[in-house]
Amino acid sequence: MTLELYQRVVLNIDQPQHNLKKGDIGTLIDTVPHPTGGEDGYILEIFNAKGESVSVITLPQSQVEPLPDNAI
Repeated sequence: MTLELYQRVVLNIDQPQHNLKKGDIGTLIDTVPHPTGGEDGYILEIFNAKGESVSVITLPQSQVEPLPDNAI
């Protein structure tokens, strides 16, 4: 699955080290190749309900999926 830059995405696994939970929403701001050939990653910007940026994180691609059309 290929995601596009600035696409809204959802976390599919808890990220306790970042204080985030499965289902939290972010914006994909860049892609990162793995330095030794492992799984590539995404850089995400996470916003609170007011639209304020609260975190920028890097995750493996498998831990992110597109925001579903029926998300609330």
